[in-house]
Amino acid sequence: MPEWSVTEPRKLVFDEPVSALQVRVVNGAVNVVGTTETTARLEISELEGPPLRVTQQDGTLFVGYDDLPWKGFLKWLDRKGWHRSAVVSLAVPADTRVEVGVVGAGAVISGTEGPTEVKGVTGDTTLVGVTGSVRTSTVSGAVEAQAVTGDLRFNSVSGDLTVVEGSGSFVKADTVSGSMIVDLDPAGPTDVSLTSVSGEIAIRIPHPADTEVEANTASGAVSNAFEDLRVAGAWGAHKITGRLGAGTGKLKATTVSGSIALLRRPPSEGVPGAAGGEDAPTPHDADPSDKKVL
Repeated sequence: MPEWSVTEPRKLVFDEPVSALQVRVVNGAVNVVGTTETTARLEISELEGPPLRVTQQDGTLFVGYDDLPWKGFLKWLDRKGWHRSAVVSLAVPADTRVEVGVVGAGAVISGTEGPTEVKGVTGDTTLVGVTGSVRTSTVSGAVEAQAVTGDLRFNSVSGDLTVVEGSGSFVKADTVSGSMIVDLDPAGPTDVSLTSVSGEIAIRIPHPADTEVEANTASGAVSNAFEDLRVAGAWGAHKITGRLGAGTGKLKATTVSGSIALLRRPPSEGVPGAAGGEDAPTPHDADPSDKKVL
């Protein structure tokens, strides 16, 4: 089994095909990009503290620390480990299965097509143009997904979720206090489920839309930009329900004390009556003239 103990900045090129990638780092940054090649390239541009172990076996490329196990990763709080940092960049075949674990480090993953899983304690994660299924778990790190077309699952304690031009058919997100801003631009029916205790939820839906809607908040405010949806509850609990279009998709949003906003996404360019694009707003900055507020 090829193995390297890296103690200083270094570049490595791997001759054997790579089908799976595992990265575990503390502080610094991780960058992973999918390519059309069958082999992988690694650059460690900054390194401080213990050496990084790099191995390749049976198609799996590992880059990380031996004392950072994948199981129970989010509970890793060994303070001795904070005295380390690494900036790791990898180019791997697009269909590689990617597993990235970061503690205090940011992660950027782009152009991959295989399944992707990211676990982060305090580091933020950015996903760009990822077409495979995605699972993210964080304690306080935020996740931003741009033009992600695969199924997306998100779980966090206080981290925020931002989805821009999400065109996947499945989104499931759970958080305690983090906010969620989800901008949907699907090619077909979607199944979206968002749950929060105190975080705000804002969802921008294409117009015309095709989904069954159920949004509930126990004590937060609601905003609704769709006349075909019903808003019930004058005090305390509020609910938005109804069907948009044929109702082939499902949209469910639930929060205890956070606010919920259902916003209208303008038609894509080339669609009759299309409007210009707009940034995905938060529950605070939706246009008051285009919504019902309780």
